[in-house]
Amino acid sequence: MQLTLKIPQKLVAGVTPPTSKSISNRALLIQALCPEQHYTIERLAVCDDTEHMQQSIADKRAGAALIDIGATGTAMRFLTAYLAITSGETVLTGSQRMQQRPIGILVEALCTLGADISYVNNEGYPPLRIKGKSLQGGEVEIEASVSSQYISALLMIGPCLAEGLTLHLKGAIASRTYIELTLDLMRHYGTTAEWCDGQTIRIAPGGYEDRPLTVEGDWSGASYWYELAAIAAHCGHDVEILLRGLTANSKQGDRVVAEMFKPLGVTTEYTSEGARLTAPPKSSPRGGLSGSGVLDFTHCPDIAQTLAVTCCLLGVPFTFEGIHSLRIKETDRVAALITELRKLGYVLRTEGDKRLVWDGERTEPSASPTIATYDDHRMAMAFAPAALCYEGLTIENPEVVSKSYPGFWKDLEQLTNNN
Repeated sequence: MQLTLKIPQKLVAGVTPPTSKSISNRALLIQALCPEQHYTIERLAVCDDTEHMQQSIADKRAGAALIDIGATGTAMRFLTAYLAITSGETVLTGSQRMQQRPIGILVEALCTLGADISYVNNEGYPPLRIKGKSLQGGEVEIEASVSSQYISALLMIGPCLAEGLTLHLKGAIASRTYIELTLDLMRHYGTTAEWCDGQTIRIAPGGYEDRPLTVEGDWSGASYWYELAAIAAHCGHDVEILLRGLTANSKQGDRVVAEMFKPLGVTTEYTSEGARLTAPPKSSPRGGLSGSGVLDFTHCPDIAQTLAVTCCLLGVPFTFEGIHSLRIKETDRVAALITELRKLGYVLRTEGDKRLVWDGERTEPSASPTIATYDDHRMAMAFAPAALCYEGLTIENPEVVSKSYPGFWKDLEQLTNNN
């Protein structure tokens, strides 16, 4: 897809980002664990990830022996725990990339609790053969620095274990905000879940009770409109964008995008309709990022690509920390950012496994840059606003956005070219 974005000198527009797939996927799994289901989840996310989760749960109930979740990492992790306590034998598999994404930490923890899970091919990786059965529960320890989804998967089955679950988190906790989101939803559905100390969570037995739920707007999806606002203002446009359905008191970790974009010239005002972004023309980054230019993405890794592209295009050097989990996403997002931003003339480097740095170094950009997306929805959306600075920028495989934001290109077209 070749992009040419044209916006008026004064851009006043509204966008309705998708609803949160993080909330949707957790709610679907919890509801599947409810003994009785009385309610339909309102405003459920419409995207590949959520559709895979819905279909997989339906397939299991229909007695499927094989479940293929495609490229949906959330479904792989959540369903591994779900199938471990749901009677019947199932092979859980996914795309080629999914079979390269580690899951051994979660499997080991489940097996400690008594689950019957084996690897079909390679040790530590999908596909998995899962023989579901009732589990007693009790205490288990898990490495907390790799993926919060391992932790969330265990937590959500906790109320369905005979003795409940006491989960000891070992090491630094990655994406703690996603764990808090999981606990918040579990409490919504009637269970008792609490921190015993900074590294231990106790889940009481007793199961769930189905209750009404309306899914809120997705802050991850909103981040690309913050990026567009910052870049457009930097190019001399006066920008005002209403992002409908977003709330200031959201439990989503990516809500910090509003704070992160303040020094990049974008302010946020909350109204009854959502979040209103404003960015005056030629907004200059105020002293770089957080004074020191260091941002920590330990608890919000999904917006790292958005900030990296934005900072480069605005000429703001940065050091990103807490990026280790980006290497086991849909692609190695750190390597992908370094490769694709170089095409635009920016030379990034890593410092160890946990730091991504741009010190302002430039190189000659490609004459007609084509951005590879690596089957990663966030690569496509993070680079799309760069077309404001690189006319005719090409985004390969633009359809990958269907994983989380199927309407992204339509919203971008309406916001930029139809004003």
